Amino acid sequence: MNPDWQQFLTQQGATFDAGLVRYFGDAAAELRATAQSTVLCDLGQFGTLRVSGEEAQSFLQNMLSNDTREVSATHAQLSSLNSPKGRMQATMLIWRNGGDYLLQLPRVLCEPMRKKLSMYVLRAKVKISDASDEIVSLGLSGENAQEILSKQFGELPQLPFGFTDTEQAGVLKFSDTRFQVSTTAQCAPTLWQALSQHAQPVGSVCWDWLNIHAGIPVILPQTQEQFVPQMANLELIGGVNFKKGCYPGQEIVARMQYLGKLKRRMYLAHIDGAHLDSNEAPQPGDELFSADMEGQASGMIANAAPAPGGGYDMLAVMQTSSRESQAVHWKSLQGEALQFLPLPYPLSQS
Repeated sequence: MNPDWQQFLTQQGATFDAGLVRYFGDAAAELRATAQSTVLCDLGQFGTLRVSGEEAQSFLQNMLSNDTREVSATHAQLSSLNSPKGRMQATMLIWRNGGDYLLQLPRVLCEPMRKKLSMYVLRAKVKISDASDEIVSLGLSGENAQEILSKQFGELPQLPFGFTDTEQAGVLKFSDTRFQVSTTAQCAPTLWQALSQHAQPVGSVCWDWLNIHAGIPVILPQTQEQFVPQMANLELIGGVNFKKGCYPGQEIVARMQYLGKLKRRMYLAHIDGAHLDSNEAPQPGDELFSADMEGQASGMIANAAPAPGGGYDMLAVMQTSSRESQAVHWKSLQGEALQFLPLPYPLSQS
């Protein structure tokens, strides 16, 4: 994190843990506020790669799962970088900044993915740099989010993944109640002070919980190369284009879409957690078990976060047959049972 920005947030009452804002005083109360009112988050768990150069678009078009030509001054998109076997190595949010493309992904993956993408540049007129300390992204969520941002920036995007670039910042719309605002590290303190007058500052994990309830998977080191995009519902939320040209893993992804039967899907679930030790919590990469799999794991946690009402909410990729017919348990058949919740979009079982 940019040290000046971290110092500013500390002055605002933030407590940090491993470089992330843990809370602004009361983690449990901040989670409840996230579910009930309008909140403001620092998104320091994410970093940003800048892809620049006259061949940036064609380079990304040949590397990622989505059609980069659709990213414009007014439209952002989700996408993934996959292995040749079609397994996701990273998921990312992409938008334009002038002639450059900004790729937002977990900060812990920024340098590994920068190196991996750079291996493919060869003689292309493309430069890939880590802009994580230059760009600060904030999340605003709640019933009043749109009104607050309209007063600050004027006209906002109308559709999901719409993007508006202003002199102060870029504003990306996820829904009528959830937005991301990206600005420079120099402008961020002034913007934070303006927004925090109308929204409660909360820890970064609150945004993770919102992503989970939006059904948006975030690939982390523990889950790299575990899921083909469709297993994590990426095509259902606009992260895969099946009409574009080739990219790493494209044949596998296309074959699963048109010829195969998808046996795994991602579901939203909750674990009570009443019997867990205070230091024990579900983690990305944890395996899930059900009686029909005869000792083999039937799934894996993709993302997890504390829930406002206690326990933990998660996105879990698992066998559709296990979800439909069996109780699913965390870590072992004797572990906590998952309670399934509805996703905000329909699942295609094709």
